Amino acid sequence: MTEKYQADIQVLGKEIILNMLPKRTQNSHKGTFGHVLNIAGSCQYIGAAYLSSISSLKVGAGYTMLASCSDVINSISSMTPDITYLDLGQSAYGTIPKDAIKFLSAIANYDVVSIGCGLNQIGGVSDLVVNFLKKNKNSYTPIIIDADGINAIAAAKTFAIPLNSIITPHPMELSRLMGVDVKEIQKNRAKWAWEASREFDCIVLLKGHETVIAIPSGKIFINHTGNSALAKAGSGDVLTGMIAGFCAQGLQLENAACCAVYLHGLAGEIASKTLSEYSVLASDILKYIPVAIKAVMTY
Repeated sequence: MTEKYQADIQVLGKEIILNMLPKRTQNSHKGTFGHVLNIAGSCQYIGAAYLSSISSLKVGAGYTMLASCSDVINSISSMTPDITYLDLGQSAYGTIPKDAIKFLSAIANYDVVSIGCGLNQIGGVSDLVVNFLKKNKNSYTPIIIDADGINAIAAAKTFAIPLNSIITPHPMELSRLMGVDVKEIQKNRAKWAWEASREFDCIVLLKGHETVIAIPSGKIFINHTGNSALAKAGSGDVLTGMIAGFCAQGLQLENAACCAVYLHGLAGEIASKTLSEYSVLASDILKYIPVAIKAVMTY
C-alpha cells in the first residue's frame, strides 16, 4: 500500500477491558447472551472443535452450536453436555463435506459465526469455506475467520471476506495472505496488521507476542498480557471461541477482540503461577478464563 502508515495506537489494560465487558442482567435467559455457530473440526483435529466451542460459553455466551462432521460430534458429545450440534455429515477424509454448505444457509439465526478451527484443508473443505464466505459477503452477521478458514482464503487467491468480519492470523498465515515475508511482518507487526485490515476491509488480529488488533480506520490495540504458556496447540482455538462468545453478547467486533485477547493472555499468566509456563495446556486456559474475568471485574 502506498498510503502512509499512521495509526492511533492504544495499549490494552484492565480498566479498558472492564469498561468493554458486556453487562450481565438478572432478568435474562440464554437468548439474552447470544447464540454462536461454530463451524469447526475434523477427525484429525477434534480438540480444536471442542476448545473453540467451550471457550465461547466460558466468556458468557448463552449457547453454542457446533457444526461439524459426524465423528467429531460423536466424540465431543461424550465429553461435554454443554454445547449443541449440527451434524454436517462426513467426507471420506474425515472432514466436513463441501456440499454441507446447504445446511449452513441460515446464519442470520445466529448472533455470530466462527469458522476455521481444526477444519483441515483436504476433502473439499477449502471450497466449502470459500463458498460460504462468498455466499455471506453482504451478511451483517459477524464472522470470525481463523486457522484453516484463513488458509482456504489464501489458497484460493480470493479474498471474499464478508462485511462484518475479523481474521485471526498468526504471522505465517498473514505472510501467505499478504505475500510478504514473515520476517518482514515480524519487524513491524502493527504496520502489517494495519495494512492487512485496510486491504481486506476487516479487523485483523495478528497473534503472537504482543498481539495486535488493527481496525481499517487506523485504530490499533496492542496487548501485553500472556507468556510462553500460550505457545501450545489449541491456544488459538480457545481465543477464537472467546471472541465469538463476547460478540454473541452484543459487543462490537473490535471490543470483543480486545476483551478476548486480554483475558486469554491473563488466563495464561494466572495458570502459569500454579502450573508453570512449561505445563499449561490449552484446556487449562479454559479453566482459568473465569479467574481472569474475576480479576478484571475486581480491578
